[in-house]
Amino acid sequence: MSVETITTIIFFSWAGFMMLLERLYPYTKGMRFFRDGWWLDFIWYSVIQSYFLKILIFDYIIAPTKTYFGLENAGILSHWPIWALVLLFLFSHDFYIYWFHRLQHENKMIWRLHEAHHSVTEVDWLAGSRSHILEIIINQTIEFAPIILLLDNHTAAIVVPIKALIDAVWGMWIHSNIDAHTGKLQYVINGPEMHQWHHSNHQEVFFCNYSTKFAFWDWIFGTAFLPGLKPFKYQFLKPQKFGLPYDYPREYFAQNVFAFYRFDVKKFESIPLVRLYINWKEPIIKPFKKDKETMSGPSPNPQATE
Repeated sequence: MSVETITTIIFFSWAGFMMLLERLYPYTKGMRFFRDGWWLDFIWYSVIQSYFLKILIFDYIIAPTKTYFGLENAGILSHWPIWALVLLFLFSHDFYIYWFHRLQHENKMIWRLHEAHHSVTEVDWLAGSRSHILEIIINQTIEFAPIILLLDNHTAAIVVPIKALIDAVWGMWIHSNIDAHTGKLQYVINGPEMHQWHHSNHQEVFFCNYSTKFAFWDWIFGTAFLPGLKPFKYQFLKPQKFGLPYDYPREYFAQNVFAFYRFDVKKFESIPLVRLYINWKEPIIKPFKKDKETMSGPSPNPQATE
């Protein structure tokens, strides 16, 4: 059985496990399975965008680069054990993504490539798939180019799917709507406790919790926010609301355009055909209407909701 087959089986098994845990131990109670934006994230971001970007990044960016530099058979790190290579690329990429993620929040222009990811108003295992097309091109090229350029084709064919699986599994975990209680493990490994806060629409966390896999980057560089764990001397409730503090398009192409050209979202979505397209799934999700009374208590800070 090939590495890709094994990783594919693990991927779908993990997705099913996340969906089960979300039903049994929800972080935000009452969230519908087909929550707002679920079809957008599944069809456009998870299936269509991921498929075409995989071809673009690997076949039209990284592969030609390797050929241009005559590295088709090169692999200066190929003699390393597979486990060591995976750990090397795992830690180095996670360190990079912490700082790039932080820059995305602190730089107004680069934020526009990241805001789509934060437009999800109900965060679950699938929410992490929503990312602007250019953000994915930048991050995945930087992530996988070193693996392919520094390893021979055979070794890279093993490391790439393993690294991609770890990314996918961890991404589903930190975005999952699971009421995890990992306690002090959040000093080391990132999970839904910290990342649900990162996606909340509260001013306290607009510039916090940038880590993807290893939470210690946030604790080391002073950007961690997780009420209830030391050194915090106070305790907040769970986030009251998620998403962006301003209007944002709910349609895939409009979201990609909005990063470069600001327009009146409400006026755009009031166009009959656009409104019909956005709301086509209402007959499907109507029976699963969410009970807003089950949302977590009051805002931890009244000023954060203003």
